[in-house]
Amino acid sequence: MTLSRRPRAALIVLLAAVLVLVLPSDRLAPGTRPSAGPAVPEAEPAALTVPSGFFTGSDATGVRRIGEVQRWLGGGSLTVGHTYLPGDRWSNIEGHPALFEPWARWKEAGPGRLFVLNVPLLDRSEDGLPDDEVRAGLRRGAAGAYDGHFRTLGERLVEHRLADAVLVLGWEMNGTTYSHRCGPDPETWKTYWRRVVGVLRDVPGQRFRFDFTASRGRDAVEWPRCYPGDAYVDIIGMDAYDQPEGLDFAGQVGEEYGLADHVRFAAAHGKPVSYPEWGLFHNGDNPAYVRGMLDWFARHRPVYQTFTDYCPHGVWGCADNPESGKVVRGAFGAPGRP
Repeated sequence: MTLSRRPRAALIVLLAAVLVLVLPSDRLAPGTRPSAGPAVPEAEPAALTVPSGFFTGSDATGVRRIGEVQRWLGGGSLTVGHTYLPGDRWSNIEGHPALFEPWARWKEAGPGRLFVLNVPLLDRSEDGLPDDEVRAGLRRGAAGAYDGHFRTLGERLVEHRLADAVLVLGWEMNGTTYSHRCGPDPETWKTYWRRVVGVLRDVPGQRFRFDFTASRGRDAVEWPRCYPGDAYVDIIGMDAYDQPEGLDFAGQVGEEYGLADHVRFAAAHGKPVSYPEWGLFHNGDNPAYVRGMLDWFARHRPVYQTFTDYCPHGVWGCADNPESGKVVRGAFGAPGRP
């Protein structure tokens, strides 16, 4: 589910300017594809009770906007703070106080808050590198060339009181958007993931959890081929935007490597699920999709879910989706508001 040049990339570029063992043949329950998936309910979803967040920005501005979104929601408590490391250069993948400190203060200000950080596995993350260059980078990483960068990242997270962060390493690896994609060399990709997890687990004081998050569907490569093994994964996530055009929510549940396969795969490996990114996209203002996702969360109880809130995906930061916004507000405790 590669999204072409999301606005998040602009946020990350701005921040960067300021900050100068399963086999590859493993498949999901062959022959058990669901035919359609559950019907999407017409009633408004029940109040959302799983740990939830809105992504509205990467730095201190994103932290400030959490309070603004909560007021708009009319009382819903957002307990997940989710942000992204810039992937343009290694010095930014190591992390910076200007990014970590505002999130650390937000986390300490309320009980039970969770900090989620997406971590690129290679630099020049969105530069459209060719496969041979990606393959060479993965091989260097698997051999230990980048260990020092990830050790520095782990030490800085601990130093900034974020030692229990959920780290979403190399997300959407089954697509083509990022230089840390899996497709050019799945076996090396898995070896590299395992090496990075080992480096981060060796950091004194850390309590990190590692989230393996693919994009929904097949995309460029079947995401189970990239799974690095149960010993190196704590959570199995899925980014699940409302696309492609014309595919309803039942289709998103039942498609190959879709929502149902994700839940089934996680259960088979004894892991909880997460939804680090979801939101509207190619089907416009679509309250049926939003109801479907919210009810899916209520049924499958993810570790966390984060709504991506900027156009075209959002409802608070995007005026284009008012009907979906009503459904979101209803689930968070402000039913019927415009």
